[in-house]
Amino acid sequence: MRLINGIAADSIPAADRGLAYGDGVFRTLRAADGEPLHWQRHFNKLGADCAGLAISCVAEATLLADVRAVARQFPRAVVKITVTRGSGARGYALPVPCTPLRIVEGAPLRAAADADAGITAHLCRLRLAHQPALAGIKHLNRLENVLARAEWNDPAIGEGLMLDQHENVIGGTMSNVFIAEQGRLLTPRLDQCGVAGVTRARVMALAASAATPCGEAHLSLQRVLDADEVFLVNSVIGLRPLARMGVRAWTPGPLARKIGRALAAEDARAA
Repeated sequence: MRLINGIAADSIPAADRGLAYGDGVFRTLRAADGEPLHWQRHFNKLGADCAGLAISCVAEATLLADVRAVARQFPRAVVKITVTRGSGARGYALPVPCTPLRIVEGAPLRAAADADAGITAHLCRLRLAHQPALAGIKHLNRLENVLARAEWNDPAIGEGLMLDQHENVIGGTMSNVFIAEQGRLLTPRLDQCGVAGVTRARVMALAASAATPCGEAHLSLQRVLDADEVFLVNSVIGLRPLARMGVRAWTPGPLARKIGRALAAEDARAA
């Protein structure tokens, strides 16, 4: 089911700036029995990302009604929310006034993989460009991720790890990355590029509440390869340990299991 500005539809105006320029933001989240999980975190991040692009965010009550309408079509759902700047004349100049367009669509959530089942990753050749003004924002221009994902078609590979111009690990094509070093968690600093996901923020908060040291750092590829544990997170897959990349192999470790259980417990309370 897809709602466009609250109405069931399958098309948007050809002049929409999300289509023309990737001028918009999006979020993907899970829902259970018609209710979105961790809604406030997702809405707050959507609002922050809209603000980063100077787009007026949709009113929370309006958006939540759309999300519930599509989510209740399935017992367990994946919901995608897209907000564009709306339609405008040809050219980059911002339209005045701007009337944002919202798209909310749902699909059934596939059965979850075993939380301890590790992911095999591909090391992507594409390097992420630096653009601090967009760093952390889940904007619609995801061509880097599209091209990176096109680098493999082996169904045994579940994700691709992406580096920046300085060969630092930034994240997966669809996930954030954490490593464990001597009992401490680290995640890539996203001040130049990358997407700061909601589950990334949840992991950092859970680590703090459990007195597990956790921070952000510039993580070289070698540092990731040398890590005791590596795991990937996003709002759909939850937490999945990285099992192999190239010749390097890891086994699920205690921090991944600890944080994974804490995320699952939060999800159960939110459902």
